[in-house]
Parts: sequence; C-alpha cells; structure tokens
Amino acid sequence: MSRVLYRVGRASFGHRWLVLAIWVLVLAGAGAGLKLAGGQLDNTFTIPGSPSQIAQSQVQQDFPDAGGTSAQLVFQARGDTTVTSPGNAQAIQQALTAASRAPQVAAVVSPQQSDLVSSNGKTAVATVQYQVNGTALNSGSLNALTGIANAADSGTLTAQAGGQAFSNGQSGTGSSEVTGLLIAFAVLTVALASLVAAGMPLLTAITGVAVSVLSLYGLAATLSISHTAVTLAVMIGLAVGVDYALFILSRHRAQLASGMAAAESAALAAGTAGAAVVFAGCTVIIALTALSVVGIPFLTVMGLSAAGTVLTAVLIANTLLPAIFGIAGDRLKPRPGSRAARLASRAAQAGAAQASVPRRGRDRGAPRPTLGARWLAAVSRHPARALAGVVVVLGVLAVPAASLTLALPDNGSAPAGSSQRMAFDEISSSFGPGYNGPLLVLANLKPGLSPAAAQQEADAVAATLKGIPGVATVRPPRLDGASDAALIDVVPTTAPSDSATAALVTGIRGQEPAIDHATGADIAVTGTTAIDVDVSAKLSSAMAPFAAIVVGLSILLLLLVFRSLLVPVKAAIGFLLSVGASFGAVVAVFQWGWLAGLLGVPATGPVASFLPIIVMAVLFGLAMDYEVFLASRIREDYVRTRDPRHAIVAGGAASARVVVAAAMIMTAIFASFILTDDPIIKPIAFGLAVGVACDALLVRMTAVPAALALAGRRAWYLPRWLGRMLPDLDIEGAALQRQHQRAPHAAGEPVRS
Repeated sequence: MSRVLYRVGRASFGHRWLVLAIWVLVLAGAGAGLKLAGGQLDNTFTIPGSPSQIAQSQVQQDFPDAGGTSAQLVFQARGDTTVTSPGNAQAIQQALTAASRAPQVAAVVSPQQSDLVSSNGKTAVATVQYQVNGTALNSGSLNALTGIANAADSGTLTAQAGGQAFSNGQSGTGSSEVTGLLIAFAVLTVALASLVAAGMPLLTAITGVAVSVLSLYGLAATLSISHTAVTLAVMIGLAVGVDYALFILSRHRAQLASGMAAAESAALAAGTAGAAVVFAGCTVIIALTALSVVGIPFLTVMGLSAAGTVLTAVLIANTLLPAIFGIAGDRLKPRPGSRAARLASRAAQAGAAQASVPRRGRDRGAPRPTLGARWLAAVSRHPARALAGVVVVLGVLAVPAASLTLALPDNGSAPAGSSQRMAFDEISSSFGPGYNGPLLVLANLKPGLSPAAAQQEADAVAATLKGIPGVATVRPPRLDGASDAALIDVVPTTAPSDSATAALVTGIRGQEPAIDHATGADIAVTGTTAIDVDVSAKLSSAMAPFAAIVVGLSILLLLLVFRSLLVPVKAAIGFLLSVGASFGAVVAVFQWGWLAGLLGVPATGPVASFLPIIVMAVLFGLAMDYEVFLASRIREDYVRTRDPRHAIVAGGAASARVVVAAAMIMTAIFASFILTDDPIIKPIAFGLAVGVACDALLVRMTAVPAALALAGRRAWYLPRWLGRMLPDLDIEGAALQRQHQRAPHAAGEPVRS
C-alpha cells in the first residue's frame, strides 16, 4: 500500500493542476446534482416493520384525518381574563378558522371538543391535525401556524404553536462550524508556526465536507436522509479532514526541513503518513458502516453518510493535498532558524530520545527535547503510577454512566423561549406532561358489527385501558367509516420521553390478550410517542452486540497492523475506558444538570437513544487513528533499535506534537457543535469532545506508553505461527523508507510550477 500511495503522491504533485481541476469538477458536479435532484431532508425516526409502525400505516389508511402528524395551539389568558372572555374567545375562534385553512391541515379540534380547557379557565389547547406525517410536512406549513399564533397574541391573550410536528424541526449549525474552524486555525498556526501551512488542512477539510454535504442533499431526493445525519457528517468530516491533512503536512514539512526535495518529500509523505491516514480512515469507515448491523434504516443512513464523508477526506488528503504541495513548492519549507524549522527538525530527528537521559548527563550541544519527549520519558520512568492514575481518573468519570437513560428527545428539550418549548411547558403545567404525547391505541373490532355494536365494543376497550396504571385519561373512541376499527387516545401521566411512558406502552401491549378475550378486539399501540419508544428499545438492545463488534474489530485490525498480541488488547481496553468516561460526562451534564447552565442545556432528562452507538462508532475510529499514528512510530523505532524504552520516547515524540494538536483540533470542532440548539446533536457533540480529549491525552499519550514500558519487549511479541498467517501491511512504510535511504536523490531537485 505504501508504494502505491507513494506513486499517487508523486503523480498528484507532478500533475497538480489537473488534480486540482478534477476536484473542482467533483465539487461542481455535486452542486449540480443537488440543483437537479432537489432533495429534501427527512427528520423523522422510524423502524419499518415495528409494531407501532405497522399500526400507524393502518391508522393512515383507516383514519386519514388522524394518520398524519399533529400540532397544538396553546392559548393562555392574561390578567383577570379567561379564555372564554368575549375578546379572547373571538381571537381563539379566528385563529382556529385560520388554522383550518392553513397548508396541509386536515382538521382542527377545538379546546372544547377535546376537553382541553383548564379548570381555572386560563389555558386552552387546540389540536391541528395534518394530512401528512412529519416527513412530508413542509416547513412553510409550520411557519404559517406560527404566524397564526402570533396574530392571535394580544394584551389579554398569548398563543404559542407547538406539538409533535415541531419536534422534527432542524436547528442551524453554521455558527458552530465557523467557531470550530477558527479554533482549529488557531491551533494549527501554533502547531505549524506558519499561517500558510495552517490554512491547508482547513482548505482540504472544507472541500471534502462541501462535496459530501452537497452529495447528501442530492441523494435525499431518493433516500431518507435526516438533518441529524448531515450535521453528523459535517462534524466528523471537518474533524478528520483537518487531522488527516495535518499528519501528512507535518511529515512533508519535517522532510523539507531536513533538505529533501519537494517532489520526493510529497511522495514519501503520502507513502508513509498517507498510508497511516488510509488505515485510520478505514477504521472510522468500518466503525460507521457497522451501524448498519443494528437494523435501523435511519441509523444505517447516518453511518453511511458519515462514512462517505470520511472516505472523501482520505481521498483528498492523498491526492489534493500533494497537489497543493506541488503548487506551494519550497514555500512550505520552514525558514532556517525559524520556530517552524526548529519544530520540523525535532520531529524529523530521533534525538528526542535524549529526553530519557538525565539532565546532568545530557550533551549541552544536543537539541533540547520537546515537551512530548519529556512527558513520554516521565511516563516510561513511572509506568505503573501513570497507568493507575489514568484508570482512576477515567473510572471516576465513567461512574455516572451507570445512570444512563435513553429516549428520543421531545419538545421539553427545545431551546428555552422557543414557541414549542413554551407550549410544552404550559401544557405540562396546566394539564399534565402526558398531554404533550398521547398514545394512539388502534382497536380492530369484530367484523360485521353494526355501528352501535362497534361503538359499544370500542367503549369497552377504552374502559379497560383507563384502568391500566400510568394512564391519566382516555378520550372517547372514534370509529372508522366501516365500523371495524376504532382509534382511542390514551394520555399517560408522564412526559413522552419519560421511562414510565415506555413502561406504559409495554403494559398496554401486555393487556392485549385480556382485552381480546373480554371484548373480541385486537389492539395495537402507535402514534409518535409509541414509535419513539420502539426506536429507543431497539437501539438499547443493539448496544451490547454493537460494542462487541467494535471491540472485536479493534483487536483484529490492530493485530494486523502491529503484529502484536498485547497492543490490540491494550488499545481495546483503552477505548472502553474512553467510551465510559464519555458516557459518564454526558449523564452528569444532560441528566444530572452539572454545568448545564454554562453549556446552554435547556432541560435535563434522557439523552438521545442513538447517542451511545453513534459515540462508540466515532470514538472507535478516532481512537484507532491515534493508536496508529502514535504506536506505529514507536514500533518503527523499536524495529530499528530493539530498545523498548528508547522507542517509546523517540518514536512517540516524533508524533506526539501532531497527535496532541490533532486531538485539540478535533475536540474543539466537536465542542463547537455544543453551541447548536439541536437537542440531538448537542449531547453527541459533547460526548465526542470529552471522549476524544480523554482518549488522546489520557489513554494514547499516557496509558499506552505506560503499558508498553511495563511490557518491554513482550509488547511486540507475536507467535511465529500466527505471524506467518497474518499479512504484513507495513503501514509505517518501513520498506519504502529503506528504499528511499538507499536510493540517492537530489535535495535541490527543481520544482515545477
């Protein structure tokens, strides 16, 4: 692989303008595809074939007015007035009339019809039923309803638009992306000591994300792609795009500083650091693609969307970046005596191993070791203490993870002050939290009944449902046109995302045999709340198998890369520690409320059901990235010197600065997305930021060298019989470097422009 990438890097450098033109055409093609396809994002989360989804399909067929999504208009009287005061009653009626004429509205149920007027007469809730589900609901339809609510607002009446239809809304993240890129630019400037060099990883990362996002919007015309999938792809694409370019760029500049010709340096950087980037990218892609084993279509699309973005980042890093090296030529070479030159020469030399020599015995003329070398030397001198310290810190951070509860977010997680959040809070306060997410119970009645007999049977089902613990109220059943099915609204005592509501759904389904025996009716629970409960249950049950797949993959991949038994096991354990710390931090902030105000968390409660699987998939790939970038240089030095401690300090120091800088950039990009109002993306971004910081700084930069120091030569042991079976991937490009050292090349080779 290294030789192939070497040739690709050399060709990209030599045909720089052609490569640049190809990527410009790819970007333009993605934009044209979006324009022609006109795709629209699907922000609903469903599981085709689940009990609630099957019942929902029947509801849409038998009860057209109730089969779509719904919204609510919440009216609250001000001062001494009530909702029945003449002025307020007139304004409410005008609003309901306007709502019935609004786009895509099937029916409007007044507060009096649904008995949703508070006992003190201060609050009333009308239900707006749409003809379509949340997927097909136009944003203009919700804007029209919000405008109707605003028009009803007066000195004696307030009106808010909310309900389940608004829970599918999307939040902009443009400011988050800009903030993350600015922080990344600052870190790159410090790490590379060059504004020109710092701009290259950002340029390539933005290009890759632009190609991917435009492609996803175009594919949305034929595939169900959610806004969350696009945002996740942007977040991961920016992070890995910057990191991958940084690894190759750092290697290139270090080689330029040592006197290597620009063309040869670009090719060698692609064959060595580029090979590590390809493998690291493959681990992320495999982890994200593995989301398809969960068997949930929207999660599969999320994983494949992000995996496509990572693939684009890998391709750009190994083709477009060398082409940009060709355009820049020797201008990327650090000036002699500059800070950039000193940093590059330190990275290129193995002299960092002097950090392991006592200060008194060190040659005064030797270059001062880097901070990374001094840190690794200190860790290798006290490996047991360092390893124990990391385990204790990560273990403490992971303690809250035992309290992790999962659900899909409702409008109670919407930003404070938003229309849907105020409507949600007012309904909870005046009627009870369950009114924000009623369950729909579909009763298939005995065939051939008269309308009166069918109504009687439906009433018997409703009476049974009312006696189930956790039910606040049951509304009168509605019959379909053929009188062979009834739809019953069941209002829980708890909020839609509460675990007690999920238990109620299970409890109602458990009563199905008894109801069938007593009344002859078959029942099924559906509606948005029940669908969300089924999605959460499916995700929770898939978490353990997915974790087993991810850990198994990490051991297998690293076994192939490092040809060692200890290194893969140690990496997998470190990954699990990072994941535990990430989950613990999420629980502490988003469930317990620690630092919630500082981080702008609008409300505490269960976190998104797919957060654990998404975070595990992404962290797995990134953890393997850092493991490869750090451990490959250590192994490279160990193969050359057969001195384990020297390899830890010298080899680790050669990549420590880049690994730390990459981790800081990735953490900053993920952390910037905490600024978004999206209740799904916010905890995922926070979990990834914490997980990356813990994995890079504590696990890879501390626990890994400590474990290697404790193991000594045994860290790289592999039985001979197993070694003969495994392919030698040589991702460090050792053979390529040996060939390069034997072959003479002119340091002053001219650079074509």
